[in-house]
Amino acid sequence: MAELKIGEESKPRFEFRSFGQCFCEAHKRMARLSVPVPEKVWERESDEIYIISAKNDINNTKIRNGKMDIKTYVQTVDGLEQWNPLMKGEFPISREVLEKEVFPAFMVEMPRLDKDSYTYEEFIAMVKACPDLAAVRVHKQRFGYMVNNTICEVGNVLINGAKVVTINSESTEIEDIKKTIADCGLEGVENINYLQAIKRVIGMIDKPLANE
Repeated sequence: MAELKIGEESKPRFEFRSFGQCFCEAHKRMARLSVPVPEKVWERESDEIYIISAKNDINNTKIRNGKMDIKTYVQTVDGLEQWNPLMKGEFPISREVLEKEVFPAFMVEMPRLDKDSYTYEEFIAMVKACPDLAAVRVHKQRFGYMVNNTICEVGNVLINGAKVVTINSESTEIEDIKKTIADCGLEGVENINYLQAIKRVIGMIDKPLANE
């Protein structure tokens, strides 16, 4: 089996992720169990915009550094979710891509598109004009680990300024993730993906996070 490398694309991975206010004990265990990881993933920060749709829980759309990335939900196996890349695009973005890929992924009514291409600002204005869409600011401070050959992280996440904590383990190998969940004391913790967490924080879904 090929070793997983942090920051490199591989075949679609399965993922356990959760969000809450504190995973202090699990974080401590994850850090102690981790093998050494490349310095570039010790700590990373990024600012992203997630486009959240009230009509859709299967397509995860985010914008970072002027690039749009859409992943789509494939399946859940043993409580672990698998997502595949659906689309990658850059701004300005063409009307054709918006019509054929982006707005269909949101599952909302298509806005009127009368230009050949749209800037980031024009696209965000269309999102804000749609009652079923929200453009949500997400700041991530992520600390990377590698436990049982699974890519792991603990992150401090600001969702429109509200601070939550996320913890995750992902791999192509389901049993490795399950072992990591057990080793870090995360058994029984709800698997919550970014889409679900953001919807709960902004009030689009009436549910608490994992340990609130």
